[in-house]
Amino acid sequence: MSFKITSDCNNCGACEPECPNSAITSGDDFFVIAVDSCTECVGFYNEPRCAAVCPVDACLTDSGHVEAETDLMAKVKKLHPSKDFSGAAALSHFKK
Repeated sequence: MSFKITSDCNNCGACEPECPNSAITSGDDFFVIAVDSCTECVGFYNEPRCAAVCPVDACLTDSGHVEAETDLMAKVKKLHPSKDFSGAAALSHFKK
């Protein structure tokens, strides 16, 4: 499942540098997350960083883009082909 940024975003910019996939960019009115690049931080962190750092809780799961952990890991490997994710299997919010 991808994350999305709601209109509650106050444009503080805290989320953008936290994204390991550079999926967050400044939109017209608030920051936005590119669905094709969002991996919910699987392979990098134990929680989605955008949601963790957002001071106004504007980063939420996007129920319109549900993906399994295996699909997210495949996506992250495609986005970062030179990175070794063999030891990163435990880095996922699915592993609570």
